[in-house]
This record gives sequence, structure tokens and C-alpha cells, in this order.
Amino acid sequence: MSSRNIGIRDVARAAGVSATTVSHVLNDAPYARVSPETREKVKTTAVRLGYGPNRLARALRSRKSGVLGLVSEDVATTPHAGRIILGADEAARARGYTLMIINTAGSADHGSREADVESLLERQVDGILYATMYHRYLVVPANLGKVPSVLVDAVTADDSFPAVVPDEYGGAAAAVDALLAAGHTRIGFINNTEHVPSTVRRLQGFRDTLTRAGLDGASAPVQPASSDAAGGYAAALRLLGAGHPPSGLFCYNDRMAMGAYRAAAELGLSIPGDLSVVGFDDQELIAASLHPGLTTVALPHYGMGAWAADRLIDAIEAGPGGAGDPDGATDPVLLSCPLVTRGSIAAPREQP
Repeated sequence: MSSRNIGIRDVARAAGVSATTVSHVLNDAPYARVSPETREKVKTTAVRLGYGPNRLARALRSRKSGVLGLVSEDVATTPHAGRIILGADEAARARGYTLMIINTAGSADHGSREADVESLLERQVDGILYATMYHRYLVVPANLGKVPSVLVDAVTADDSFPAVVPDEYGGAAAAVDALLAAGHTRIGFINNTEHVPSTVRRLQGFRDTLTRAGLDGASAPVQPASSDAAGGYAAALRLLGAGHPPSGLFCYNDRMAMGAYRAAAELGLSIPGDLSVVGFDDQELIAASLHPGLTTVALPHYGMGAWAADRLIDAIEAGPGGAGDPDGATDPVLLSCPLVTRGSIAAPREQP
């Protein structure tokens, strides 16, 4: 029998279950009471027989296209953030959906963003993911709410859309805890100057973690600068050139940490012998290539994309007023930022 002619009843006969059970399993019916063993048997049998639901027929029955739109503000052209797309695509495929992507510039005007959303709506997408390259406040296009929508790495002022963002505070705490665990008590922070959530939350995490450790977090040295290697270099020179300089540095991102490496070298300081450094973002082209490798905090790009796609599909399949309805949006979901240990932390040469 050709795989084109395989239907639910064929799968049911081969698996020794009812056609209803097959339908419930293959459509992930949330109300179905089917044992894990039976679910696995049905799925394995369906794959073996080459069964696949007819997308056109399913679309006609459900009035859904099976397509998700993704508006990517610079995400598609940024290597380290591109894993947002990979996570969303793999999560969508696992649930029988296809991802359609439009890349737009973060500098695009509001009218251009609305046009991008409208282009997806014209193609009958069931829902839209709106992803930004870095965690920021977003004024959403007015037409975004015409279908279920989820924000990725961005939030609105009124939390009117479901959103998933990195746990900036927790990531900063992990970075500072790593320096404290190595024995550092003089720790400085090189921060960003731009007013975005990550600037505020990483600073909070830095200060609070020092305070919890019994140190004076409120007066710990902080140097803001542009969030690039040049900014990190200048800020590190200021911190390390002061009296009683820190023995550990937490940097807002890996590019600033790269600048701090250069400053340390110019001052004759070895890393990690004289100075320990921790970054944020885990941009592998930087963090793994520095010598020694940079201990840093990873942004959960893949996880954010996957979570957002699953949340969006839940909303689509629940329908208006259902458990996944975006109209019930609350605070953004925070995904953890794990520490990635390399070779840039060691115990300080001198105890304070």
C-alpha cells in the first residue's frame, strides 16, 4: 500500500488500537487519556507506515493554515541570536507547523514594521512571533494583535502580549557568585549605558548578590560605557587604575570583556592570575577564542524561541478565551541564563 493511501484506520489496525485513540495521539489532544506506552506505539506505527495527515484537508476542517509567522528584528542576521529562530522552527515542526520568517531592521520605522506584520497576515498565518535581537522595550505594531502573538526577547510597557525574556537578574547573580566562590571580595562591574532591561536588571543582580554575601553592594565600583570592546577597554582602565582596584570584573557582555582583556594586558595584569573576568551572552566567537577562554553567562536564545513557539501554538489551538489565549497575558516568562565556565576565573593572589 502506498504511503499516500495510509489513513488513521490503517495505523489503528497495525497498532491494535481504535481510530479515535490514533487521532487523539497524533493530534496531541490534551483531554485524551492514553498511556505513554500506547502513545509511543501509535507514533512508531505511524512513522513505520509512512502516515502523514493531509495538511490541506486538515486546514479546510480547522480553518487553520498550519503556518506561524516570525518577524525577526535583526535576529536572522545576528549569529548568536539566530538560535531563537532554530528553537522556534524545531518546536513548530514538532507540532506540525511551518515557520515563515520576515527579517526587519531594528531601526525600521513603525510603518515598515506594520507592513511586515501585514505581509504575514495576508499569507494566512495562524499566529505571529515577534523577536528582537536583544532584550528591550517594544512598541508593537498596531496590527500584531489580529492573530495570537508572542514576543521573544522583548516586552511591552503594559505586558499586553505574552513574552519570554532572559533572567537578566539571575544571570548577573550567577556571574558574581562565581567570582565570590573563587574568593574575590573586591568586584567591579562594567555596565552598559543604554537604558534597556538588561542594563537595569544586571546591575540589580550585581549589587544584590554582593549584599547577600555580606559586602557593600551599594558602593561597589561600577563603570558604565558603550557596550562594545572599546567601551569595555576604557571602563576597565578606569576601574583598574583606581586605588585599591578590584581583583574580579563582571562585564555587561562578552565584547566589553574582550576590551577588559586588552586593558589588563596593557597594565601588565595576567588573567586569571592577577584579574578574574566574567562576561555575559556567551558569544562563542568571542568567549571561546579569548585566551584564556572567557567564563560567561549564556543567553537562552534557543529556549526562548522554542518556548515562544509552543506558547503560540497552545494559544492557536485553544482558540479565543482558551487557556492559551494571549488576552490573558501576564508578566513575561523568565528563562535562566546558565554560567559557562572556561578559564578566566581563579582565586585572588592576595586576600583583602
